[in-house]
Amino acid sequence: MSDFRAYCVPSSREPAEITLSPEESHHLVAVNRARIGDTVVAFDGRGQEWTTELIGDRKNGAVLKVRSSRQAKSLPYEITLGQALPKGGLMDAIVRKATEIGAARVVPLESERTQVHLDGGRSDRKIEKWQVAALEAAKQCGNPWLPEIAPVQAFEPFIASARDYDLKLIASLQPGAKSLKAVLAAFHTAQHRAPKKVLWLIGPEGDFTPEEMSLAQNNGFEPITLGPLVLRCETAAVYALSVLSYELQNG
Repeated sequence: MSDFRAYCVPSSREPAEITLSPEESHHLVAVNRARIGDTVVAFDGRGQEWTTELIGDRKNGAVLKVRSSRQAKSLPYEITLGQALPKGGLMDAIVRKATEIGAARVVPLESERTQVHLDGGRSDRKIEKWQVAALEAAKQCGNPWLPEIAPVQAFEPFIASARDYDLKLIASLQPGAKSLKAVLAAFHTAQHRAPKKVLWLIGPEGDFTPEEMSLAQNNGFEPITLGPLVLRCETAAVYALSVLSYELQNG
């Protein structure tokens, strides 16, 4: 794999040359110190990649000459993370890890115990920041697919509208929460296949309230245990996505 990766939105599907945005050009040339003749893998975040050669090293308009292209094969499943907003900059880290693990979509949620509440302007700026975090993670780990970062949504209407999923899970500390293996086995027995689209909800500091948990269950969510220990929300997100991705890849 090339040491250099750059995000691009070329004007055609089969470009001979690609001119990077000022932001990507600066990152490639000034930050990563790519030089004329270096190999750069450009990607569009939708699975298309181009192996290129840097032929123009302007910091506001680097130019790449395309040598070859490929369309990456998409995963056979799609995971959406519904993450109740944590405090501080933890959401940035969660988005990065979700990108590395291969989540298709991240939905930031405002729940009853969420301590971060964003108005319209702040919400837009945060989404842009999370999109940058996802892009940086994709370049670092070689993921050709960028996850969708959805607008911040209130918990109750999101739960009520979450219908287009094969399986809906919610991390839970309550007695009776099932193991992921058991729920996936039951799905396979009933449907004779693995789930294609899965939604997993992770709570904020203090977890979801009993009322929110009840609402989720009434809307078809399965409470899933993440083990006997109480995990920080960012740890829970990474743990949940990791074990689910592993099971779906090997199921």
